[in-house]
Amino acid sequence: MATSEKNANGHIEPVDADFVHPGVDAEQFRALGHQMVDWIADYQLSLDKLQRIRPDVQPGFLHGSSNLPTSAPEEPEDFSTVMTDFESLLLPGVVHWQAPKFFAYFPANTSGPSQLADMLVGALGMIGFSWAGSPVATELEISMMDWLALLMGLPKKFLFSSEGPGGGVIQSTTSDAVLVALVAARSKALQGRPMEDVVKLVAYCSDQAHSCVKKACMVAGTTNVRLIAASSDHEYALQPADLQAAMDADIEAGLIPFFFCATIGTTSSCAVDPVGALTKVAHAGGAWIHVDAAYAGSAAICEEQRELYFTGLEDVDSYSFNPHKWLLTGFDCCAMWAADLRPLRDALSLTPAYLQGKGNSLDFKDLQVPLGRRFRSLKLYFVLRMYGRQKLREYVRHHMHLAQGFAARVAADPRMELAATPRFALVCFRLRAMPREVQAAFLEAINAKGDMFLIHTELNNKDGVKEFTLRLSIGSPGTQARHVEEAWEATSQAADTVLAAHKLQHAAV
Repeated sequence: MATSEKNANGHIEPVDADFVHPGVDAEQFRALGHQMVDWIADYQLSLDKLQRIRPDVQPGFLHGSSNLPTSAPEEPEDFSTVMTDFESLLLPGVVHWQAPKFFAYFPANTSGPSQLADMLVGALGMIGFSWAGSPVATELEISMMDWLALLMGLPKKFLFSSEGPGGGVIQSTTSDAVLVALVAARSKALQGRPMEDVVKLVAYCSDQAHSCVKKACMVAGTTNVRLIAASSDHEYALQPADLQAAMDADIEAGLIPFFFCATIGTTSSCAVDPVGALTKVAHAGGAWIHVDAAYAGSAAICEEQRELYFTGLEDVDSYSFNPHKWLLTGFDCCAMWAADLRPLRDALSLTPAYLQGKGNSLDFKDLQVPLGRRFRSLKLYFVLRMYGRQKLREYVRHHMHLAQGFAARVAADPRMELAATPRFALVCFRLRAMPREVQAAFLEAINAKGDMFLIHTELNNKDGVKEFTLRLSIGSPGTQARHVEEAWEATSQAADTVLAAHKLQHAAV
């Protein structure tokens, strides 16, 4: 088949020769693939021995490197050259999220089955925006969302197999799930109303809710956003009476409540909002209820956690959690369900002539903001089959048990205090009765060696004052009891060092 190239005058002329890809035909790829898998396996084996989890670099480290070219090469470079530069230039800037002593943020699990599935996804290269564009990606996603809903004990109304209007969709992140729920709620709220009423719409959440709720409102142009204070008196859970008061005031002012986001497992402290009671208030006020369980949702695989923290979901409108956080499914994979998918389609469906075809009623493009989408359900298919339900339960319980052990050490140490009730696999703690600068020095001392990584948050104390609080989040795939024991030893030694320095400082004054 004829191809083309520019001649000396810049004109495109036909060329009869086939285009040949440089250095990556099928047999060369086979050999390079073996090398890459070997590299990945060696990397995974090295994670337990890493001297540094966080890179010792500063902003601009890569662009300031004299070894990184300022433009792409004109001629092809071979794989070994590229990998050499990856190891020498890029790898030093990596934060090792899969390391067993990565205790920062919330986890971002991956696993062998997930990585193997991603290899297939990359090779197939499908863009599954419609059934016609990828029948298998569409139909496997339908099945996987039902598998996952059953595994988590979600209400039957969320299953495609329930034959009702509900079902699930894999979004990229919770930010997308909340935005989709918000625009669906807006579409539903404005039915039968003049478009001018859009400025009267009000969204609600706790001040402990993730920032993605406020960002979704920014993107959607919702200017009336109520971040309702949640206090330590109620373990940072939003109280129904406070939501009721906020909605009543807005209704009295002529505004229209349309969206409420509850949280199961807040980022700062893993607080759990009383979903059932809040749902009654929100529905009475006319609002759509979305529940964000981004991190904690994986714990619903365990029946005992489900009974403690995941009640009241029967009447919510939508729900989401991230298997890419704590269920061994590599980023990105956010599972979202709606009791009725029609408002999502009303808000987001757009099918131009070039996308019209067989199976349009099944298209997942109409349940998300972007058009294109990856074959994410294949990762779930591999993980759920190659681990099985029981092993996944054991995995989540293993992390929760380790967190309970660390929390018990903190509670028994007179120098420290738990800043919030430990839930799931998060422990929030701080030095007892110490100022902010000492708490910050405490965190810095724990992280100083570089072989573990914790971060901080701020939590109000009983006087309403924000206090610097350390977070230890357990959830990396390889984390074992010995790693948590090492974290405790580092924490205890850091407390000795920081408190001694603080005492000397005060003695000098």
